Formats: sequence, C-alpha cells, structure tokens
Amino acid sequence: MEEKLTDIFAIDVFNDAKMAERLPKKTYAALKKTIENGEDLDSGVAEIVANAMKDWAIDRGATHYTHWFQPMTGITAEKHDSFISPTSDGKIIMEFSGKELVKGEPDASSFPSGGLRATFEARGYTAWDCTSPAFLRETSAGVTLCIPTAFCSYTGEALDMKTPLLRSMEAISKQAVRICRLFGNEDVNKVTTSVGPEQEYFLVDKAKYLKRDDLIFTGRTLFGAMPPKGQEMDDHYYGSLTERVASFMGELNTELWKMGVAAKTQHNEAAPAQHELAPIFTTGNIATDHNQLIMECMKKVANRHGLACLLHEKPFAGVNGSGKHNNWSLLTNTGKNLLEPGKTPHENIQFLLFFAAVLQAVDEHPELLRISASNPGNDHRLGGNEAPPAIISVYVGSQLEDVLNQLIETGEARSCKDGGRFNVGVHTIPEFKKDAADRNRTSPFAFTGNKFEFRMVASSMSVAMTNTVLNTIVADVLKDMADELESADNFDLAVHDLIKKSCTDHNRIVFNGNGYSEEWVKEANKRGLPNIRTMVDAIPALTTDKTIELFGKHHVFNSNELHSRSEVLYESYSKTINIEARTMIYMTNQQYIPAVIKYTRCLADSINSIKQALPDANVEVQKELLQETLNFLSQAELANKELLIQVSVAVSKKDGVERATYFKDMVIPAMNNLRVIIDSLELIVDKELWPVPTYGELLFEI
Repeated sequence: MEEKLTDIFAIDVFNDAKMAERLPKKTYAALKKTIENGEDLDSGVAEIVANAMKDWAIDRGATHYTHWFQPMTGITAEKHDSFISPTSDGKIIMEFSGKELVKGEPDASSFPSGGLRATFEARGYTAWDCTSPAFLRETSAGVTLCIPTAFCSYTGEALDMKTPLLRSMEAISKQAVRICRLFGNEDVNKVTTSVGPEQEYFLVDKAKYLKRDDLIFTGRTLFGAMPPKGQEMDDHYYGSLTERVASFMGELNTELWKMGVAAKTQHNEAAPAQHELAPIFTTGNIATDHNQLIMECMKKVANRHGLACLLHEKPFAGVNGSGKHNNWSLLTNTGKNLLEPGKTPHENIQFLLFFAAVLQAVDEHPELLRISASNPGNDHRLGGNEAPPAIISVYVGSQLEDVLNQLIETGEARSCKDGGRFNVGVHTIPEFKKDAADRNRTSPFAFTGNKFEFRMVASSMSVAMTNTVLNTIVADVLKDMADELESADNFDLAVHDLIKKSCTDHNRIVFNGNGYSEEWVKEANKRGLPNIRTMVDAIPALTTDKTIELFGKHHVFNSNELHSRSEVLYESYSKTINIEARTMIYMTNQQYIPAVIKYTRCLADSINSIKQALPDANVEVQKELLQETLNFLSQAELANKELLIQVSVAVSKKDGVERATYFKDMVIPAMNNLRVIIDSLELIVDKELWPVPTYGELLFEI
C-alpha cells in the first residue's frame, strides 16, 4: 500500500521533479529562479515550458487545457480549449504555445467586479502563476490540463482572489527578510507563508438531498425541527467511520493525492454526519489552490457514492456548524520557522519579535480579519458553541503568557514555564514530554506551538482573502519595526525595547479564557475590542482611510479594488438572503401548506367518521389537535405573506448598503418567524404526510 501511494502521489502534477526531467537544464534553472526568487519570466522560457507541459499532459491522456482561476465568486472558473491546431492538408497537430500558457482572455464583464468593469468593457486577462504547479483533472469529459492563473482586468486591477494574495506574499516576504537580516541571517532572501486550511463538511444521502429544495438552492436547511437526538451524547466525534463514509474518504484521498494535495487527517466531527479533512501545510497560494480542489473534489466524489457534500457554515440549526481553520506560519528559504519558539522562548529574541508583530497586527486590524472570514452563512455559526465568537482575540497559552507578562512588567523575560512530563499513573503507558501549554478551542486566533490558527474562517470560503489580510497586516507591522531597528544605534537594546513596547501596547488582544462566556463579551467591551456580529456590519472596514492606506502602501489593493470588493460583498449578501427567502416562500406555498391542509382534512374526516360510527365517542383530542394545527396554519400563511412583503421592499432598494442592511434587519427576522411556525407544524403533522426528509433522516440515515 505504501508503495502504491508513493507511486500515485502527484502523478497528475507538473511539479519540480517532472520539470527537471522534461525541461532543458538552462530552461529549468531559469524557471526555478522565477519561482523561488520572483525574477521575470522570459518569453523564450515560457515557450519551452509550454511545449514540455503539453507533451506531458498528452502522455497522460489530456486533450484540453484551461486557465484555472478564482474570481470574486469565491469558487473557481475555467474555459477549456483543445490542443488541436489545423494543418494545410486538412489534418491536425497538437500545439500549445508559450503565449497560450502565459496569457488567457476570459470575459471580464461576466464575473463580479464591483464596478471595476462595465458590461460593455469585456476584456480581462488570466496570467500564469508559475509558483503553483499545473495539474491534470479527469472527468467524464476527459483529461484537462489545469493551469493556475491570476485574473485581472484590462486596466491591470485584480478581479480575483489570487492576485492580491500573491501581492501580499511578496509584501510580507520583503519585510520579514529585512528583520531576519537585522539578526544576522544574511542567507535569508525569501520568507514564505506556510498555510494549512482544515476543512469541515457534512455528508447526507443524495436522494434525500434532492427532496429538499432548500439544500439544493441554498446549501442549508431553511426549515427543520430537531430530532430527539442531536450531538449531545458526543458519540460521533472521532467515532468509527461508517462503510459508506469510509469508502467516500478513501476515493477522495486518492483523487487529491494524484493532484498533489497532501490530504493527511480525516475524522468524524462533533455533529452527526459532519466530518473533517486536514492537509499538510504548504505555501500560501498553493494551499489556497489545494483547498479549492478539496472542496470541488468533495462534491464530485460524494456524488459518486450517492451522497451530497454540504459546505455551508450552518446547514442544520441546533447542531455544530462547519468552519475552516486557517493555520499560518512563516518559513525562510533556509528552512527556519520564524514562529518556532524553541525550548527557551524567553531567550529567542527573533521569535519574540515576530510573535509580538503578529499580536500587534491582530490588535490593530481586527475588523479586517473579521471581514476576511465573513460570508452570510458564517453569521449563523459564529458565537455558537462550536465556533469562536465574533470578537477577535489571541490565545497564547500559559507559557508565552508568562513570558509576555515578564516583558511587560520588567522589560526582560528571565524564565519560561515547562510543560513537564505526561504521566497518567499507569506503568504500562510510557511517560513523555508534555506541550508547554494547553489548547483553547474557543479562541478565534490561537498560537498552537509554532503557528497561528485562525478559526473563524467560513467553511465554504476561499482562504485567499484571509491570508491576504493576515500577510498584509503583519507585513505592515514588520515594516515599521524594521524601519526603527535599522536606524537604531544599539540594535540589542532597541529590539528589547521594541518587543516590550509592542507587547505592552497590545496586550489587550491576549485572552486565554473561555471565549464563549458572557463574561468575556463584557470584558472585551471594557478592553475596547470590537464585537462585529454580522457580515454587513463588517464590510465597511474594507474602505476606511486606514485600510486604503494600509493596502496601498504594500501594493496589495488600490482604492478602486477595495471599493469594488465592498460592493461585491454587499451584493453577494443581498442575493444570498434573497434566494433563501424566496426558497422559503416557495417551499411554504408548494409543500408545507398543502401538506398541512391534507393533514387537517384527515383529522376532520377522522372526527366525522368516528362521530358517525359512535355519536357519543370522545373526540376532544382530535379536535384540539385540529384546532392547534389550524392555528399554526393561519400563522404560517400570515408569516409567509409578511416575508414576501419584506423581500419586495428589500429588492426595491437601489443602494447596495441599504439593500443589504434591510435584508439583515427586516428580511432575516421574517424568515426566522416563518421557520419557527413551520418547524412547530413538523412536530405535529403525520410523518407520512410531511413533504421533505426530516433532520433525523438527513443526519442519521447515511
């Protein structure tokens, strides 16, 4: 099995090994310089690479290629072209030029642009991201060569998720290298962000899924009463995999491994029917590409097994939602993790400086981190018992908290706590060294040994924006630190003073307690930490003067790009809630009310039949049940009409901010009101008459 896995891993990736094998040495060396050092790519090199890539792809059965890009829809996009080129004798040859590799030309006006492109201004370009390897993807249509690309408008402004991410990676590398050089690390010439996004998801039976219009149209159940059992027994978490789920996971792993995605961990999550996949860390942009492939493959493979994969943040009310934990660290080209504290972190001054820089960045820009993890679905999840609160704070653990306190109080840390030995009192179980600190599952931003884990990210989102923000805000702090230290007369004294000042000024962001508690909400308010509860409330952070200056300084976003993203997010929110509301209205009119009317007719017929057969029979139970059902039916009709009115008012709003705000403040409460009534009816109406699969059937029958 081990031999088989090593044989198939990355078999469908045009990776470094295949480039070294198929490219001339000079071409390979030139391409490596571009990938590793950011040097310009020569057109002649691109031509040779394109030919070699084409030959490799055709050898693997490919007939088409596509520029695979990530527009502001949050999902991927592609247009397939075949390798064929006609010849003068009426035949064809297989060709793929350097120009076709480097440049594509999709329609830029048909994707969300937030005003960057007008409908009549259609030209946009996809440009090869040579730092993310090309790969093959096999479907029923055949084998396609997928080339990861950036997507920009004719004016050069970013229309995608990847371009700003790549810019931010250059920004943080530039500033982190400056800091490393100050510590005498002259061999460091590049620092990369290492990212590992964990992915949570639900699996439900496909046949049942297809009977739920809300799942089909919105990805979540808009109605549904809780079954007698949910997740309260904690028996699903890390439980044994069912045969059906295990079969799905086995095929999913194989698909991902072939495309070079290092899928590592798989297990049942806390909620019934919920699961998680975690990959091994890789470079930020590749990790983003891989996470998109993970989500796409999950849906495709699930379908083959008669399952539907749900990536929505809260597909079922009353049980855990799904997130995406974004693990982030910094690696030098020499292989050093700059966030590795070592055995004596109080003596590791370089680590303490980078650690302090991250704390400062999070404290100075919590609003940006909040919007980078926001979508409409996450509003249902954040603050629940399975997800961090909407308040950004940083968990550092007891060891580093002690070091920080020493720095703040005395300006120097002289010691650090040791984790000690792990001993459960059973002689046959070996002792081992414990970690220096516990973990905190309630923290949205936690230091977990040698990396930070941002746990707020929505499960269906691309992690590109999250890492773009994280890279940029840390780069900004590192720039100021490097400016100060480079001009210092005494570096050792200056770096100690800088760490002390940064930790002191931004200690309010550190919180190691229970993030779910009401006490923390009150304490966070005292500390002045923002509590941004919804996506709509978070969007304005993108277009403040502070944000425009920040991203402009590091050439990650210009003002137009930020305003466009703000507009896209408002529009996306409104469209999402509009679809959900209209789906509720449709289901209520077409499914629930007819089912309830049929049930009341059955009750009435039952009462009449009994009274006819036994005039003196007691039918009070049936009458009470009929009256209760009719009351709910009347309420459902009124609530449904009210929802329709509120939706009509919302869509009539011309301003994007006003429209999104109205959906949030007026439409969603109307949706919730209708849901409560329909869910109450579900608990009354005969199961045989209920028109859709229930929570019990969806969550437990797979």
